[in-house]
Amino acid sequence: MKLTTIGTGTAAPHPSRVASAHLVEAGDVRLLLDCGSGAVHRMANLGVDWSGITHVALTHFHADHIADLPLLIMGWRWGQLPPRREPVTVYGPVGTGALMERMASVYGAWMLAPGFPLTIRDVGPDEIIRLPGDVLLQPCAVPHTDESVAYSISEGTRRLVYTGDTGVSESLGAWAKGCDLLLAECSLPDSMAIREHLTPRQAGALAALATASRLVLTHFYPPVEAMDIAAEVAEFYDGPTVCATDGWSVDF
Repeated sequence: MKLTTIGTGTAAPHPSRVASAHLVEAGDVRLLLDCGSGAVHRMANLGVDWSGITHVALTHFHADHIADLPLLIMGWRWGQLPPRREPVTVYGPVGTGALMERMASVYGAWMLAPGFPLTIRDVGPDEIIRLPGDVLLQPCAVPHTDESVAYSISEGTRRLVYTGDTGVSESLGAWAKGCDLLLAECSLPDSMAIREHLTPRQAGALAALATASRLVLTHFYPPVEAMDIAAEVAEFYDGPTVCATDGWSVDF
């Protein structure tokens, strides 16, 4: 299993971080987790095979997590020769299908009929989705927006958990228990803490509760980058911690 952090930023424009997007590769599965603004061109910049993505999973409906999805679909259809013919499935929390219909009403009907098989699936909390090669995708409700979910991706004994955007959640920590890699948001310093996001200390506490083998942090607003993130995380979590950048990757 391989993780590439394509976009580690937020809604705040940043010179080196685009908005949320992460690619998980497991067997024949190329799963894009979120597709925020700037993600598509960042993939091209990084040399990521954006045309080979097989599945997309959205965590929630904020623009910094979905804004580039129309551009990705357009790129598959009109941004390459020959145009895409392979099927794609877009997963997301309840309301994803309705969201895509609203997008199509703005951008055009091609969004739902792009010339290749496109399946859009709303998934309920705790539903287990079997992807090719015995890769399992499972959502878990988290406290951010009404629809927000985290995702677990597992292949054999390997498991990655992506928090998406979340506030403090003991149930998320219990659900992520024993994961090999916890990809967690780390939005704001303690002085700016809000219930919808995590601070470094809260991300560390989540990783400790989950007994994660490795913590990878993402979704940094500029003020948190001025903090000693690793030191604050280490107050709660003593495992290996990475503050991801756009293009960072790991095989595990």
